[in-house]
Amino acid sequence: MNVIPLIPRMIRTLAFLLTAILLIPLTTFAQTTPTFQEKLDKLAWQRGPTTGKISDEATITIPKNYVFLDSANTSKFLEINGNPPREGHYVFAPESLDWFAVFNFNPSGYVKDDEKINADDLLNSLKKSDGPENDQRKNLGMSPIYTVGWAVAPHYDLDTKRLEWGVKLKSDRNDAFVNYSIRLLGRNGVMDLTLVAGTETLTSDINQLKTALKGFNFVPGKKYSEFKEGDKVAQYGLAALILGGAAAVATKKGLWAVIGGFFAAFWKLIIGGAVALFAGIGSLFKRKK
Repeated sequence: MNVIPLIPRMIRTLAFLLTAILLIPLTTFAQTTPTFQEKLDKLAWQRGPTTGKISDEATITIPKNYVFLDSANTSKFLEINGNPPREGHYVFAPESLDWFAVFNFNPSGYVKDDEKINADDLLNSLKKSDGPENDQRKNLGMSPIYTVGWAVAPHYDLDTKRLEWGVKLKSDRNDAFVNYSIRLLGRNGVMDLTLVAGTETLTSDINQLKTALKGFNFVPGKKYSEFKEGDKVAQYGLAALILGGAAAVATKKGLWAVIGGFFAAFWKLIIGGAVALFAGIGSLFKRKK
């Protein structure tokens, strides 16, 4: 039986989902027990060349030397790494697992892309959110995380309908990390995509992922260009996607009086609908010699 060759280097990275309410780290740590390896090898990895189906919304071409996990196996992948099993997530990665990306569709509705993005204002908003986010992290027994600046300034491509950004972050021990996020706009909502990779190879890994995304497509009838009057329209735009979607809308409207109840609901959305499920992911993959 073919076994996936595993990561040749330790990925010391925290990939973070940034929201206006909470920042949850994605951490990779060393774990080399045979049990972990055996469980990983038993997953139903779909090997390229083939096509991966991402919910009922999209597909991605899986080239040779790349692998894909459907929702059920991605859920197992999460559980193997010490996280709650969740539905609706899909792993895409090179066979080496030097990096991996997780897709998850957010049925928010059609997001209008006519909003101008002000990177400086967004960065200031992210930094201001550190306080309340870290208060919540403290309540959850987590260490604080601080926004440093842009690793990649937010930018939107009108042709591909793709929003991208990378944020530099640091821990209370001054460890530096990067969260790289991509949002792919569709007719019915947004495909969230988060890259989990080492900071030392981030540029190379981003380029590999972008090359692979040439094979990503929303299915016919669900493309952004196929929007029709009467379709559901999201109540927020591009900037709010960076700040946390619905959470950003709530705080912008000054709903701090109900923030406690909103946070309780949004927490479930984060846990159920984001790659932040990888918090505490214990995975040091080794290349098979």
